[in-house]
Amino acid sequence: MKAVYSPLHSRHDGGMELHRGELVPCYEMPRRADYILAAIEAAGLETLPPRPFTLETVLKVHDAAFVTFLRTAFDQWKAIGKDGFMLPSGFAARSMRQDVIPPGINGKLGYYCYDAGTPIVEGTWDAVLASAHCALTAAALVADGERSAYALCRPPGHHAGASTYGGYCFLNNAAIAAQYLRDHGSARVVVLDVDYHHGNGTQDIFWSREDVMTVSVHGSPETEYPFFRGFADERGEGKGEGFCHNFPLPRGTGWDEYSATLDQALAVIRDYAPDAVVISLGVDTYENDPISAFTLGQQHYPLIGAKIATLGLPTVFVQEGGYAVADIGTNVANVLTGFEQATA
Repeated sequence: MKAVYSPLHSRHDGGMELHRGELVPCYEMPRRADYILAAIEAAGLETLPPRPFTLETVLKVHDAAFVTFLRTAFDQWKAIGKDGFMLPSGFAARSMRQDVIPPGINGKLGYYCYDAGTPIVEGTWDAVLASAHCALTAAALVADGERSAYALCRPPGHHAGASTYGGYCFLNNAAIAAQYLRDHGSARVVVLDVDYHHGNGTQDIFWSREDVMTVSVHGSPETEYPFFRGFADERGEGKGEGFCHNFPLPRGTGWDEYSATLDQALAVIRDYAPDAVVISLGVDTYENDPISAFTLGQQHYPLIGAKIATLGLPTVFVQEGGYAVADIGTNVANVLTGFEQATA
């Protein structure tokens, strides 16, 4: 399996985030990608740089004004005499107007962002665009005939909606990859999200579509971020009704329940009969993850890869979460090698 990686990820080093009421150093840090890169290279994956792509590939799933905001946010921040990391101080909540984009940067932050855990710094856009290009390159490899490919995306992407960011995510790499596959020969695509946290952004982007199904196995939003999406009764709307499937699980879920639920999710995918699958690969289901509460061990990640391989589909793996930094590389490599061994 080929892996796609860009060193530009290190340009995004967020500083501090607000996590469950406390201002703490960012859990989503550059070292995450460094550990993953070392582990996948040790596992024998060939690492490639991302190809260049036009911004149109991003605009197929993201609102143009939102992308312009991400591109220019830090320059606007500096223009009012600020520096360091940017976090919103107010949000466009239920009683607030949604139809007016504030002209000032502080208002724009709260309009486009939905949490105080996703800082923007001077190098964020460089890292975000490179991350999207990693996902696009992996999708292109698969569209061109590779059985599978892995995108070492950082920042991650599955919480980013069409015009919103949060949860450490700015552009939705998995959605961008899925759209690329749609545009290059796949009539039906599934995004399977195995991150601990629900991929609310991916669900948002494909909510009204029948050509891209979203399937997610995750911690219940009754207790887990993003709190307001990921319930089992969310099924899509319009043409997309019935093409969204959520499998929320309680805190403390171990391998037996997780494995059985993943089997259910895979059965839904088989019934849909897609041409390709994109895996939002979070490994924050790990028992030692500092911001998650499942109890999977390192021995379970090759089994996840092997289960995904039973789909028998062209597969793009896109990196999402995982915050037990010392072990993240091993867990990611275990999924990928488990997949490869099952398809050998």
